[in-house]
Amino acid sequence: MLDLGRLRALHAVARHGSVGAAATALGYTPSAVSQQIAKLERETRTTLLERRGRGVVLTDAAHLLASTAGQVLALVEHAEVALEEQRGAAVGELRVGAFATATRGLMPATLVRLAEHHPQLDVRLVELDPPDCLELVARGELDLAVTHDWVNAPLAVPEPVSRVRLGEDVADVLLPVDHPLAQRESVVPDDLAGERWICQPEGTICHDWLVNTFRGAGMEPDLAYRIAEYETQLALLAKGIGVALLPRLGRGALPDSVRAVPFRPTPTRRVFAVWRTQATRRPAVTATLTALQACWDLRETA
Repeated sequence: MLDLGRLRALHAVARHGSVGAAATALGYTPSAVSQQIAKLERETRTTLLERRGRGVVLTDAAHLLASTAGQVLALVEHAEVALEEQRGAAVGELRVGAFATATRGLMPATLVRLAEHHPQLDVRLVELDPPDCLELVARGELDLAVTHDWVNAPLAVPEPVSRVRLGEDVADVLLPVDHPLAQRESVVPDDLAGERWICQPEGTICHDWLVNTFRGAGMEPDLAYRIAEYETQLALLAKGIGVALLPRLGRGALPDSVRAVPFRPTPTRRVFAVWRTQATRRPAVTATLTALQACWDLRETA
């Protein structure tokens, strides 16, 4: 009998195009994925991956098996949902994705709450950008995810995915404490004309929001420092370098040398939980949605 875990590994490589990308999606190491497929090759006595340059490609047999694996995994998911619903308890493994600041600012409390109320639920968490989370939920490679978008940079939700809004997260302009605008009660785009911005890399939702906001005001922001990690952005600000826009979720205490100033109009991103619609009745999903909402609400009142 073919091993389900090995079929899942092959299916992920077929979906994502490489062993490395499949490993990221599954939360494994590339070597673990390679080992799973090597075992599947021995199990089926068939070559599934062939070296091509610095990467690998799937053989015709692998494509056929990966297609069948997709159907098998869908049937397994349906069976898991039906059995879990019948038991009425949140049990088994739940694969969850979340964007960076939600992983830091929301998920720790959520994981603790789930462990206390549903000790038989095995939550596996991976940090991913919102578009990646949505794609993996739609494909069934994640069971649930926490995503976000901005009003002027909306994120399309695929048809097989449902979502619920957890709340809204406000962002502030962060300035070195000796910046001329640091003591203002609020700032507007015109106040920040000519500033050297620290921002997320191109292609991220936060980057797009910043660019769209200033272009809407007739200006082109000077994106001098493109930094993915907010902690690194804070390190630059603490040394008097640049200005930035950082959300409050997961931000933590600011250094004494950095000041947060409200921006007008208020930058607000919408935070959602998303899951596959067919898993709506799954107790593990409903329990996690309840825990996420409760932890978000507690954070808002803290």
